Amino acid sequence: MRAQRGQSTVEVVALLPVLAVAGLALLQLLAAGAAAEYAGHAAEAGAVAIVQGRDPAAAARDSLPAWSARRMQVKVRGSHVEVRVQPAAVIARLGALLTATARADAGPPPS
Repeated sequence: MRAQRGQSTVEVVALLPVLAVAGLALLQLLAAGAAAEYAGHAAEAGAVAIVQGRDPAAAARDSLPAWSARRMQVKVRGSHVEVRVQPAAVIARLGALLTATARADAGPPPS
């Protein structure tokens, strides 16, 4: 019995790095999912702004929380709005790989 004393403590300590990496991976996936949702909402807000005669880039930026507005790019071509949102990331390159892109169309230009 004495040889196994403290074994569970050693096993828990050995698993802590694995649990930490798994937790960070889960948080990164949640951030990527949030970025995809925010990109879609921002693109739609930009398209609605075109229909209303307002600035689509400003509307897209205003529709997002502050943390994601700093990590977004908006491109407007006619009635098309494209929004790219880079999620917050532990590793910068990983955030770049998980960048979400969404497009919205405001319909045909008015005649």
